[in-house]
Amino acid sequence: MRLSSSIFIFMALFSLNALAVEKPIKVWPAIAPGEKGDIGEETATPSKPGQKQVLRISNVSVPTLQFYPASSNNTGTTVVVCPGGGYNILAWDLEGTEVCEWLNSLGVNAVLLKYRVPRRKGLPPYHAPLQDAQRTMSFVRAHAKQWKIHPDRIGILGFSAGGNLAAMTSMHFEKRNYQAIDEIDEFSSRPDFAILIYPAYLTTAAGELVPEANVTKQTPPMFMQHAYNDGVTPESSVQLWLALKRIGVLAEMHITETGGHGYGLRVTDSNSHRWPARCEEWMRERGLLSK
Repeated sequence: MRLSSSIFIFMALFSLNALAVEKPIKVWPAIAPGEKGDIGEETATPSKPGQKQVLRISNVSVPTLQFYPASSNNTGTTVVVCPGGGYNILAWDLEGTEVCEWLNSLGVNAVLLKYRVPRRKGLPPYHAPLQDAQRTMSFVRAHAKQWKIHPDRIGILGFSAGGNLAAMTSMHFEKRNYQAIDEIDEFSSRPDFAILIYPAYLTTAAGELVPEANVTKQTPPMFMQHAYNDGVTPESSVQLWLALKRIGVLAEMHITETGGHGYGLRVTDSNSHRWPARCEEWMRERGLLSK
C-alpha cells in the first residue's frame, strides 16, 4: 500500500495530537540543484503487519522543511531533525515527527527536514542531502527574528544516515556544496551544536575516519549515542569523538552494551533508549535549555 504525500502529512500531524506545526516550506525556491526529474513520484509506505511501525518516505526530489515551534517554555533553541534510512528512505515518524515532539517537550523548537532520497547515481550518498541540510541551516538562521528563535542556538540532530548528514553538515560549512543563489545563502550554515544518534558511514573498512570527515577547531560540540552491538559500527561515533578530542572540540559520547540499531526514542529492553534523558542533561549543561 502506498500513500500520497498529502495523506502521509496528515498522518504525521495526527500522530502529534495538538502539537503546533507550520506548513512545509520548500527548501529551494526552484528546482533543487542537479535534479533531473527522473526520481519518480514521492511515496509514503507504512509498515506491514507484524513489522516495527515506521512510515517510510521515498523518492524525495522536492525537499521541504517544517517548523515545529515549542508551544510552552520556549527556550529559543532550535534543532534541525534529519531522519535516517540509509540515504534510501526517510524513517519519518520513528526518527522524525516523534523526535520533534520530544524536543518541543523540552521547550526546544524543531525543524523537520525532508531531504532528498534515494541516493543519486554517480554521487556520494550525502551529496544532495548535504545541499538540502546546508540550505536549511541558513534558512532557519535567516528566519530567526521572524520565528523568534536564537540565531546562535541552532543545532542539528540525525539518526543513522541522518546522523551522517548531521555530521557532514557540522564539518562542511565553510564552503557550500552548491552555488549560492540568493540572500538566504549569506547566512551561515554552521550548526551551533550537533546530536548524532547511531551515525553511519563515518569510518572506512580499516576503521579510520572517512576522508571527507573534516574535523577542525570550528567544528561544533557534539553529543553521540551508539550501541556496542550495532551492526552499523559504533566505531563511527568512537573515531569521530577521538578526532574531536584530539583537536580540542568538546564532545560527549555514550556507548551502551546492547540496543542494536534504529530504535529512535522508543522504549526497548536495552539501556540505549535512555539517551534522550542523557542528551537533555547535556543540552542543559550547555545552557541550551535556559531562556
